[in-house]
Parts: sequence; C-alpha cells; structure tokens
Amino acid sequence: MSSDQLRFPDGFLWGAATAAYQIEGAPDVDGKGPSIWDTFSHTPGKTFHGDTGDVACDSYHRFPDDIEMLKLLGVGAYRFSLSWPRIQADGRGAANSKGLDYYNRVIDALLEAGIEPAVTLYHWDLPQALQDKGGWANRDIAEAFAEYAAIAGEAFGDRVHRWITLNEPWVSAHVGYRDGRHAPGLRDPAQAVAANHHLLLAHGRAVQALRSTAAETQIGITLNLAVVRPVTPEAEDVAAELEARANGVYLGPLFAGGYPERLTSDFSPAKVPGLVRDDDLATIAVPLDFLGVNFYFPNYVALARPDGELRRGESWAGPGIVMVQPEGLPITAMNWLVEPSSIRELLTRVVAPLTGELPIYITENGSSWYDYLTQDGRVEDYERVSYLQSHLAALHEAIADGVNLRGYFAWSLLDNFEWAEGYAKRFGLVYVDFATQQRILKLSGEFFAEVTRANALPAE
Repeated sequence: MSSDQLRFPDGFLWGAATAAYQIEGAPDVDGKGPSIWDTFSHTPGKTFHGDTGDVACDSYHRFPDDIEMLKLLGVGAYRFSLSWPRIQADGRGAANSKGLDYYNRVIDALLEAGIEPAVTLYHWDLPQALQDKGGWANRDIAEAFAEYAAIAGEAFGDRVHRWITLNEPWVSAHVGYRDGRHAPGLRDPAQAVAANHHLLLAHGRAVQALRSTAAETQIGITLNLAVVRPVTPEAEDVAAELEARANGVYLGPLFAGGYPERLTSDFSPAKVPGLVRDDDLATIAVPLDFLGVNFYFPNYVALARPDGELRRGESWAGPGIVMVQPEGLPITAMNWLVEPSSIRELLTRVVAPLTGELPIYITENGSSWYDYLTQDGRVEDYERVSYLQSHLAALHEAIADGVNLRGYFAWSLLDNFEWAEGYAKRFGLVYVDFATQQRILKLSGEFFAEVTRANALPAE
C-alpha cells in the first residue's frame, strides 16, 4: 500500500485539540473565578487520587511551549477552549480584561506561528456562580451564554474565524447531572433532561451572538456521537434506543426538526413539562457552517442474562441491559474498545444522512495507553500509532464513501488532567512530565507529523 493510495483531499485541515481546565492551571490568577470543575475536583472522592486541575500543564504560563509542540506536529490548526470563568468570573457582567489578554496572547502567538485558532466556547468548566443558580438546568443560562459568546466574538472575532459553541453536551448533561461522575456531580434525571435542552438552546443563542459580532465566521457544535451494535437480534431495539439517547437527541433538534419520538420517559423532554417552549426548536436549528464529531470507540449491547449475573466482558448499561466487550478487540487504558470501522460507520450511517453536504470535522479522536519514558528519554507508544493509522485509514474510506469530511483534530496535544481520571490516563501526542512540566514529543507525535506534512498516511 503506497501513501498515494491514502492521500487526503487538498486543503484537509490537520489539527490537535485541548480544553482549558485540562491544561491551563492558574485557577485563581488574574481575576479568574471558580468553575464547577474547581469545586468538583476539590471535593473528596470525586477524582482519582483527589487530583485537581490547579496546575495541570501550566499552560496559562507555558503556552509558548505548547505552540512549539504544535509546530513540531506540523498542524494547520489548534482547537482549544476558553475558560468562561476566566473571562467572566461569575458568568455574567463585564469581561475580565486580564482573561481576555491571556487569550489574545495565545491567539496572536498561534497566528504568528501560522496556526489557525479554532476556539471552543464551552468545554465543561461552567462558572460556579451560575451552577449555584441551577446551572444548565436553569433556562436563564441560555441568555448568559449568549452574552458570553458576544464578548468572545467582539474580543477575538477579528482573528478567530472558526468557532465551536459547545463540546459534547451529552457529557455535560448526562455525566454531570444524571450520573454524577463529572461536575457538578448531580444524579437527577429531570435536571439532566432540562440541562440537555438548555445546552442546545444556549448553542442556538450563541450562534446568533457570534454571527452578529464576529466577521467571516464559521460556526459549529461538537457532539460525541455513538455507534451501538446489538450482539443479538433481541437487542436491536435496545441499541436503537441507546443511539436515540446519544445521537438523535442532538441530531434531531439540530437537523431534523425536533427530538426523536423514540426516547424512554427518563430521557424525553416530556419528563419536564413546559421545558420546550415556542421558538426553541427554531433557535436550536439555526443553520451551521460545520459539525464537529468526537469519537473514540463503539459500543456493543445485549440483554442481561435471566439470572442477572454479569459474564466476562459485560458491564451494566441500565436495567436488563449490558455492554459487552467482544473477544479479540484491543482495549485501551480507558477500557475502551478499539475498532476503526466504527468511525466510518458513524459518519456514513449516522451523520451524513442527516447533515448532507454540511462540512464535518473530527474534532476529537485518540486513545489512552500506559505511556512511559524509556531510558533514552523517548515515549514509544506503538499502540497509539496503530490506533491513529487505523482510524485515519477508516476516515479515508469514509471520504471515499462520499462523506464531506474536511479535517481531523487529534486528541490530545498534551497529556493532561483527564477529568475524573485525574492524571492516571494519558491521551497526548506530547508526553508531559507533570513534576517538571517538560514536554516530549511521543512516537505517535512523530507519526502524526509525517501525516500532516504529507497530507497522507505513510505506507504501512
């Protein structure tokens, strides 16, 4: 197989991605207010070993080092997020000038390096002051988010031309408000449903705000979408329901005129009477310039055994439902399956039929492994190289299938604070020694640089 056979379209955008709370540190510097992740990570028992993002990669002070790593990767774009409480300490009111100054420095340094800034407005670090008023479960947050978007558009829109409103609203709503595994750590299905709708409403309001303040703007949203495969015919209905919860609840309002009918009561907007008001769906469905898709692994689902006992490779996914890890598939350090064909299936079966010719970007894709420094100071992460090679090959096939895929952002630029997993899991193309903050390009980073510079996969 020659590299010419796996050449990507001219103009294909290669990038790497991070998120503010995972890398910045400096949680109370220069007027930044607390976020729900500052609160959550300092709550005993919520994160691995009690880890917090207080220092993380110290990118607030070391962002020039990060840009040097981006230059080594040869990427054309860097996807990073703004910290809402760094710009508005309490989530409302006047902007914090020092917070704006920080992001202006980052943006200017990226442009000087020839790297396009791709900015995410919200990657999970809600100002704690807004959570104290109900957070995403309170409808008023849509107005607050629109005001924040307008501030960002006015401050950076002359230089930032690619915006993402929200990152993975499913995680914000359901892992944060339903499962309690992420900030704000609640377990309330009604609040989760309300948060889900208000996130989408806030997205629509933010698109309008950005379009009114930022010139030459491309605006999208990033969704983490699922491929759910039934292990047996009896599980087909369950798989369809799980995909409706993960996919239809976003793709429906954004692209198909409303929420899917196939939702059990605990996930349906009908669970919260009066939640969806006149004009909400029109606001949510405001036209987009692209869709961002995050994807890491597929799910296999089956009905639980009659005796209620879990078998090897099974875990509970709900009453009477189990997730299955089929024999023979690799599993990452996150206990996630590796199956490259699933990313192609997602784009061809789930996304493209609803989005048509809308440009699509993979805004996150990557894997966590047990990385370590060799005696000669290298990180030889062959598993991650294999993951990248196979998933990029599958994306090349999706393009051949007719999917309008325009770019790929690897997750992640840096090893970082991996949310509830703390510092136990590493996703970076760049190894971070958290004791010294030294950055070291991994073998996977060297491989990715080959890809970005050739705009093609090298011969296997």
